[in-house]
Formats: sequence, structure tokens, C-alpha cells
Amino acid sequence: MKVIIPVAGAGTKLRPFTYTQPKPLIPVAGKPILSYILDQLIASGHKDFIFVVGYLADKIIEFLDENYSNIHKNYIFQKERQGLGHAIYSCKQYIENDEEVLIQLGDSILDIDFKVLTHCKYNTLAVRKVNDPRLFGVVELNESGFIKNLVEKPMIPKSNLALVGLYFIKEFKQLINALEYNIQNDVKTKGEFHLTDGLKRLLDLGYHFEVMEVKNWFDCGKKNVLLETNAIMLDRMNLESDYKFQNSVIIPPVNIGANCTIKNCIIGPHVSVGDHVEIDNSIIKEAIIGNYSLLDNIVMQNSIIGNDVIIKGKSQTYNIGDNTELDAV
Repeated sequence: MKVIIPVAGAGTKLRPFTYTQPKPLIPVAGKPILSYILDQLIASGHKDFIFVVGYLADKIIEFLDENYSNIHKNYIFQKERQGLGHAIYSCKQYIENDEEVLIQLGDSILDIDFKVLTHCKYNTLAVRKVNDPRLFGVVELNESGFIKNLVEKPMIPKSNLALVGLYFIKEFKQLINALEYNIQNDVKTKGEFHLTDGLKRLLDLGYHFEVMEVKNWFDCGKKNVLLETNAIMLDRMNLESDYKFQNSVIIPPVNIGANCTIKNCIIGPHVSVGDHVEIDNSIIKEAIIGNYSLLDNIVMQNSIIGNDVIIKGKSQTYNIGDNTELDAV
């Protein structure tokens, strides 16, 4: 079984960070989002992957080749982002006619048993109940628990079961045929070829779909969710405060990278610090700080700081991308 992971998106909701860093490589609790996804899949026995790349593809490929040399990888370049359905359709050359496929989006961390999912009798879509289904693909179920309808971002939802970006497809060749039909006939939703529309065509043709509800879903596409996920993952790591820095107090849970210099500070809780970071005379909590950054004389919380950032000055809430220098006086 092959696993398709689309990572071609530009991550516009996380700018300015994603101007220079692909969203799947943004760190959460000291580990890139994509690593959480891959580590979980590999632990479940998956070793054959297809990555759909596009925006900042070179950084994605470099990261995967350096850190995941033990898995089989194919790369598909999606030159024009025409939707998730188009991205999945572009993988057809690497899939055998009768092969089952697992699809997971490259920006969502899920709590689910992949071994149970991939032993389901029918095509299975992972879902989660949400407060505002209008922002997602939505699933409607019949009385037997099978899916009876799929709608991408409906104006008036008839269900609160949202697709979370994980799909187990037993009849992938038929899905390719459905996506091809939509592409040839220009069947789009809001200007894109959505995977949901391809699945809907299979459903209309009589193929069976069921759902599996995930325990937790961390859709790391927005700043507040990214910080919340960082805090949850740090809590799960159950870290002890064994860090020793000059005249500083470290309040767990925190994760501090290699070769950091911290003096006269209070750090934590829920702070992730990258490698080669310098922090002096500062109080920081609920934050993510990128590699090679320098923070001096600041009070900061609920903030994300990119790589190679310099901040000197006073208390603020920051949302700053890579390669920035800020002198707050």
C-alpha cells in the first residue's frame, strides 16, 4: 500500500513564516509537522510514499532525503495548484490498478490507529465533529452509518462531521477515473478540483464509504492552532526541567534545541526554542522560536518567531517570519 502526502500548498494563512518555510516543516514542540505525520505512519508499517510538492519543493525534498532515507519516496511536482483532487490525480502513474492507497494531508496531526483504518472493509474517510462545518468538506451519513453525501464547504451544512484530511481508498483506480472525469468536464468547486468532488462522484456511482472518527485533530494552518498544538505536544512529552542556564528559571514543559545560550530569563511554560538561539534578560511563555534567533530584553507570549530573527526591546505580541531584524525601542 502506498501513502500519498500532498505538501504543495503555500500556507498563506501562516504568512509571513511560510514565505521562506514550507508549512509542513514549521516546528511544533521541537519537531516539524511533517515528522509527526511520517513517524506515526512509519510506526504503523508504511514505507512507500508519494509526496506531491510544489511551493518551496526543494526544502521539502532536502528535509525528507536527509531525515527519512529509510523509506521509499517518489516526488510529484504540481506546477499549478488546481486543488487537492488535481494533486491526487497527478499520482496515478505510481499506483497499480488494484492497489489500495492511504492519503493524508501534510499539515494535520491526527490521533488515529492507522492499522485499524487500513483494515476497514470499505473506503473509509476520517472525520471529526466541528463547530463550524462551513469551513470544511462535510460528510452526511445514512441510517446504516455509511456516507450518503459529501459536500465541500457547504453554505448550509446538514452535518457537523468534517473531513480531516485522511482517506483510505480501496478502489483508487476508480477514484482516478472519477477525478479524470471532473477534470475533463471542468467540475470545480470555488475554482478548484477538490478531492471531495471526486469522492462524491464515486459515491454517486454506488461505491461504499464509511467513516472513522479521530480522537484528536490538529489542523496546523493558523497561528492560534499552531500554538495550541505546540502546547499539547509539549504536555504529552512530559518533559522535566533539567535545563541549566545562567541565572534563569525554566518552567516546564519546554523544549530547547542544541547550542542555545539563555541568561537572566524566565522561559515557559509551553515554549519551543530552536537550535543556536540566544535569549537574554527576557520572559517568554506560550511561544515557538526558530533557529539562530536572538531575543534581548523582551516580555513575550502567544508568539511565533521565525529563523534568524533579532528582537531587542519591549513587551509585545509578535508574528514574525524568517530573516527579520526588529529593534523595538
